[in-house]
Amino acid sequence: MKRFYKEVQVIEGEGFGICLDGKAIKTPRRTPILVPGRRLAEAIAMEWRAQETEIRPHTMPMMQLAATVIDHFSINRPAVEATILRFAETDTVCYRAEPGQPAELIALQRELWDPLLAWLAQHHGATLVTTSGILPVKQSGEAMETLARTISAMDDWRLGAFQCAAASSGSFVIGLALVDGRIDADEAISAAELDSGFEIDRWGEDGEATARRAVVASDLTAARRFRDLLGP
Repeated sequence: MKRFYKEVQVIEGEGFGICLDGKAIKTPRRTPILVPGRRLAEAIAMEWRAQETEIRPHTMPMMQLAATVIDHFSINRPAVEATILRFAETDTVCYRAEPGQPAELIALQRELWDPLLAWLAQHHGATLVTTSGILPVKQSGEAMETLARTISAMDDWRLGAFQCAAASSGSFVIGLALVDGRIDADEAISAAELDSGFEIDRWGEDGEATARRAVVASDLTAARRFRDLLGP
């Protein structure tokens, strides 16, 4: 779509909206974009202002995240929570290198992932089980119930940032640590891409891996920024 507007404004009402030449922008489901804070609204407005001759949705992560929350979270909240919780059942940080694999990899997993699991246990009261290899390990019902309560306590907006981070990293733990402020975006990227990064360091990078890593980095950076823009 070509750029069709000249001015972008933030307006305040029941929430904060964004107008293009005086007309409120809407989600794909035709719901007006209303966000809970001015900082997030201004960030979305800046994305619209930055569009040049053509509108490129992939360059507007704050707009995309806000539209996703508005269109899907209020009407599909139980399904969203269930989807996020499943990342804890197969969490990246719980599946470790098997004995016989490089000692450097095993040490790096312990260095980056063990503190996150310890933080989860201390601050959220849930202890997850780790295993070596790819065979599935069952997490305790108590831990899953605790994490379910953690999810349900979030408002839709914070949950939007969490869902994006968990899906990008393949990890409930990394996603939660990111939106809780335990780690920043760079630390989340390092934790999420630990295994692939180790392989690249050993064997070199290929185009497909580079593209995938770029997407993960972009999504985790966007999730953290979205969360920060929401405020305390």
